[in-house]
Amino acid sequence: MRAALMFSMVLAMWHGAWAAGLGHPLDGLAELKAGSTERVSSCDANWVNGNGDARSIAPGGTLTIAELEGPGRITHIWNTIASGERGYSRLLVLRMYWDGEEQPSVECPIGDFFCMGHGVDAPVQSLPVCVTSEGRGRNCYWPMPFRKSAKITVTNEGRKRCDAFYYYVDWHKAPKIGKKEAYFHAMYRQEFPAVMGCNYLLAEMEGCGHYVGTVLNVRQLTTSWWGEGDDFFFIDGAKEPQLRGTGSEDYLCDGWGLRKMSNPYYGCPLMEGYEPYALTTAYRWHIPDPVIFKKSLRVEIEHKGVTFNADGSMRSGFEERPDDFSSVAFWYQTEPHKPFPEMPVGYARLYYDFSSEIEAEGLISNVIASMGPVQPQDGGYSGGRQLFWTPSEKGQTLAIPFDVQEAGMRSMLLTFTHSWDYGIFQIELDGKPIGHPLDLYSATVFVRDKIFGPIELAPGTHTLTLRNIGKNAESKGYFLGLDGILMGK
Repeated sequence: MRAALMFSMVLAMWHGAWAAGLGHPLDGLAELKAGSTERVSSCDANWVNGNGDARSIAPGGTLTIAELEGPGRITHIWNTIASGERGYSRLLVLRMYWDGEEQPSVECPIGDFFCMGHGVDAPVQSLPVCVTSEGRGRNCYWPMPFRKSAKITVTNEGRKRCDAFYYYVDWHKAPKIGKKEAYFHAMYRQEFPAVMGCNYLLAEMEGCGHYVGTVLNVRQLTTSWWGEGDDFFFIDGAKEPQLRGTGSEDYLCDGWGLRKMSNPYYGCPLMEGYEPYALTTAYRWHIPDPVIFKKSLRVEIEHKGVTFNADGSMRSGFEERPDDFSSVAFWYQTEPHKPFPEMPVGYARLYYDFSSEIEAEGLISNVIASMGPVQPQDGGYSGGRQLFWTPSEKGQTLAIPFDVQEAGMRSMLLTFTHSWDYGIFQIELDGKPIGHPLDLYSATVFVRDKIFGPIELAPGTHTLTLRNIGKNAESKGYFLGLDGILMGK
């Protein structure tokens, strides 16, 4: 039902664009094209009998997935990845070089390029980027012309080997590329946290081109609404922005806040709410409305929203907040671009150092379950196993004691599995509920982090309790899978 609704929305928008004179998406498809259709992929060299259709990438290593001789246009890129490292999609860096340039025109963590930030895997459905398989099947359809050559690399800036990187790069080898066709660019930025006193800079470029899209990621560090900030576009050196916004959700084409959704030109595929440490990823594609610049462009957005006094009362509905911001800017330009600012390396792009995560299956000997066995379960989890609890009815509890050495305010990251026979759980700390109940049901199996806090913890022994309060109507059981626990600041 949801897929049919999405398809009808896409058709409606396409036909609306056609009626407005912007061209039908299938225009020209029947016209025979000169040149040839080409592909590079991770296909086994023994393509008749072999099935080793992936490449591994060692820590610090770089895999070249395409070296193409032009003229041509890349029309489609697909990949899927098997990695045992948490946050791998932020640790693998995608770079693209056009016509022998030394500085890449695309430099971006691979997850963020495919419209999902924070090192999270989640589905996305939009016109130029589609991600399926619970965030693991990544597709991009941005056209990428080049005249002489194209080179695409992936670098592993993590600490563990990327076990399997599968990929296609489909392209059209053309007799020529028109003079007006510009080069594709994508640049990642982050501020952890956003710098007070300055708007968040999405991108600043010099040259002639047009801006075609934004991916914006926010990890809020305080409660309530973060997105009252306006967007500003300074075109060709103007001192005042020619394009001025009315709020972050308005720039992202929604209204009265954001909610989880995916549409052809805008969407918010990740929206965890408005509690501290909640994650948001949203996108805005300027496909029918590119921002044209002849000399330069500077794109900013304010990091403003609801703020509070020390006593918890609301101070302002429109004031700067020091939330964690990161983004990808997408544009085309004709001339060689100026070098990108240096991108933070590896774990500097993640909020947590997962090397300090406690593997939950290692705690099994100390846990107390009111019903049902607690045992390790093998699978594609961190460390290769998870803690698996199988109560047969609701109202049951699983208590996990843990020790704290130093007093302080902490965040608590719990890594849960979602599956077809899992229940709904209220998380409690020392007998008090924290956060909202979590429905761990999913028709397909995937693993996702949930962050709670900030929590003030005194030295000594504490108890984390997972209380089963029921199950989704679609779920076949009340089970729970816990992969890891990480205490942060």
